[in-house]
Formats: sequence, structure tokens, C-alpha cells
Amino acid sequence: MQCTHEFSVMSLAAAAVAMRRPIGHLAAMSSGSRPIATPCVKVCVVDGESGLCLGCYRTLGEVAHWSALPEAERDEIMAALPARRSRIRPDKLGLFGG
Repeated sequence: MQCTHEFSVMSLAAAAVAMRRPIGHLAAMSSGSRPIATPCVKVCVVDGESGLCLGCYRTLGEVAHWSALPEAERDEIMAALPARRSRIRPDKLGLFGG
């Protein structure tokens, strides 16, 4: 049986290195500031069709730049995430319990 799903599996560390950006929680820890709220649920698989992470519904760019975004922009993204779920085909969400 051949899989027909299009996924791009990349760890956050690999994405951060590829984009030359620190990983969100590591950046917060290294700067001594308070932790940054994140929607990450540690299911880091980007759906090739929608361009969204199947775990948190953010784009790869949003994931990679999360710690550098202003708090107001992170809040806007967080508010938009529930509506983004509908951009992912239901059969793909079921693969990771989403």
C-alpha cells in the first residue's frame, strides 16, 4: 500500500537551524526573560497541502520565528489557530489524534 499523504517532517531544531533562528523555548531560557506562551503540542509535522503544522496549526515560518515575534503578533496568531484547523483535511488530522 502506497501512502498518498504529503507531509514534510522536520524537527523544530532542524527548522531553526535552517532558518538561522533560535528555538522558541531555548531563546526564552537564554535571554533570562519569562517563558513565551506557545501552542506547540510536540507534533511537529507540516502538512504539504495546507502548509500548517498538524499539531499546532502554525506555519513553519511562524514556528521558526515564534520567539522573535512581538507578543501582540503571537496573540493574534494564537487567536486564529482554531479556525485554521478547517484548512487541514480531516483524514490527516486523524493520523495524529487531532
